[in-house]
Amino acid sequence: MADKKKQPKVLIFTTPTCGWCKRAMKYFRQHRIKYKEIDVSRDPVAARDMQRMSGQMGVPVIKIGNEVIVGFDRPRIDKLLSLH
Repeated sequence: MADKKKQPKVLIFTTPTCGWCKRAMKYFRQHRIKYKEIDVSRDPVAARDMQRMSGQMGVPVIKIGNEVIVGFDRPRIDKLLSLH
């Protein structure tokens, strides 16, 4: 297992009604990617942080390591997590 790279930290900013958020989290589960979900509808501080980080209020916003992805951009997610 020494050759297996450590997975970067994955955060996903979501709201309960966001279909793309649900798809992204399902995708992470299918690929056994550990992630932390942050519901910005319940956490105004996280919502402000997300807006500052991404420049907008839409969800999902996914942070992988230091990279910020707006939306469920699968090719970029795959690249950052070395999935394909």
